[in-house]
Amino acid sequence: MAEIKLRKKDAQTIIASLEAGVVPVKGVQHVLVGRSNEVKEIIDTLQKLEDGNSDLRFWVGDFGSGKSFVLRTIESLALQKNFVVSTIDLTPTRRFYDSSGKALALYNEVVNKIVIKNNRDGNAIETIVQQWIQVLLEHIAAENSLTVPILMEKTHWKLVENAILKTTNSFYSSGLSYEFGQALMKYFEGIAGDNMSLQIEAIRWIRGDITTKTEASKELGIKNVINDSNYLIALKNLAELFLKIGYKGFVINFDESVNLYKLPRSLTREKNYEMILNLYNETKTNEAKGLFINFGATKHTVYDERRGLASYGALKTRFGNELMKNKDYVNVNSTVIDLKPLTPEEIFILLTKLLEIYNTAYQTTLKVKDSEIKQYMEDQLNRPGAAAFLTPRSVIKDYIEILSLQRQNPDHSFAQILADRFGRKSSVVAKDADDHDEIEVY
Repeated sequence: MAEIKLRKKDAQTIIASLEAGVVPVKGVQHVLVGRSNEVKEIIDTLQKLEDGNSDLRFWVGDFGSGKSFVLRTIESLALQKNFVVSTIDLTPTRRFYDSSGKALALYNEVVNKIVIKNNRDGNAIETIVQQWIQVLLEHIAAENSLTVPILMEKTHWKLVENAILKTTNSFYSSGLSYEFGQALMKYFEGIAGDNMSLQIEAIRWIRGDITTKTEASKELGIKNVINDSNYLIALKNLAELFLKIGYKGFVINFDESVNLYKLPRSLTREKNYEMILNLYNETKTNEAKGLFINFGATKHTVYDERRGLASYGALKTRFGNELMKNKDYVNVNSTVIDLKPLTPEEIFILLTKLLEIYNTAYQTTLKVKDSEIKQYMEDQLNRPGAAAFLTPRSVIKDYIEILSLQRQNPDHSFAQILADRFGRKSSVVAKDADDHDEIEVY
C-alpha cells in the first residue's frame, strides 16, 4: 500500500490534538503503530458487516492506554470502506437508559456526530438523506419514462411516496419504520415545494429534536416521536436505512464508558447495563442489521463485580472473568478485547513518526537523534511511579512539549532541554541508529 502523503493542515490537527491529550479526529492513520492484530480484526469484522452481519466489541484498557485511539482507528477504516460512522462520548447527561431525556440525548448525539467518507465534519445525516432522495428520484423517473422535474410535480408524488415506504417498510426492526418513511417523504416534499422549513422539520424528527407528538403531528403529520424508550429501535432503523441506500453499514463508537460505572445508583446502572445486554444480544444474533457497536472502557467498567458490567449477571457470563484471561496472549476475536500496552520498540517508532509530523505541522527541520529518543524514553521510565502511571498519552504529550521548547528556543538542543526537564546533567547519550547498531530501549 502506498504511503499517504501528510498535508500540513492534517499535521497541525494531529499535533494540536495530541498536545491537548486527545486522539485526533482526522489523520489517525499517520500515528498508527503496534496495533496490527487489532487492525486486522477490525477489517475482518467490517468485511462481515458488508455481508449483512452485525457485531459488538469492548476495547478495554486503563486511562491513556489507547482505547480512544482504537475507536478512531475503527472510524477511519470504516469510512474508507463506505460505512456511516458516529463516535461519541458517554457522559452523565447521555446514557442508555433514562426517563428524563438522557437516553434521547444519547441518540441525538449519535445522529449529530454522523460522518461519511465525503463529509467528515459531522452532521452528515442531511447529506445522506438529500443524496439518497436525488438518486431515488432519478431511478423512479427512469422507470416511469419521466424527467426528475416532472416527477417533482405534485401529481407524481405518489410514485415517490410508494418507493420511500417500500424501502422503510422492509426494515427488519419495524417499530418506527413507517414514521421514518413519513419523515423522508416530508423531506422530499420540502425539496419539491421549495419549502426549507419542511425539510428542516423532517430532519429534526430524524434527529430526535421533535420531542412531543403534538409538535410532530402539527409540523409533519407524524403521530409518533423518538424518545427515551424507543431510541434503540430508531438507531436500528437508521442502520437499515443506510444499508438500503448503499452504505456498507452503521458503526457507532461509544467512548468514556466509565461514566456508566460512575452512576451513583445501583438500579440506574443495572437498567443501563440491561440496555447494553439487549444490544449485545441483537448484534450477536444479527437481529440488528448492519450495526457495529464499539465501547471504549476501563477494566473496572467491565470487570468490577460490584459496580461494573460484571455486576449484571447476564453480562458477566458473556464477558468472562479478567483473572481467567492470560495477559501474555493476544486474543482479538473475543467480545472483550484487552488492549496490550505498546512495546518500547513500538513507542520508539511512534516518537520517530511524531517528529516527522511535528516538522510538517510547523514547517521546521528539528532533528532528534535516535539515541536522544532512547534517552527520553529511559527518563520517562525512571520517573517515580512510572510503572503504574506511564501511558502512551503522557509520553506523547511530554515529547511534543519538548519539541515545542526546542522549536522556540533554537539555541538549546533536544538533549539539553531533556536533561533540564528531568533534572540531570546533559551528557552524550547512547550510540545513534545511524551507526546501524540495534537500539535497545531498556
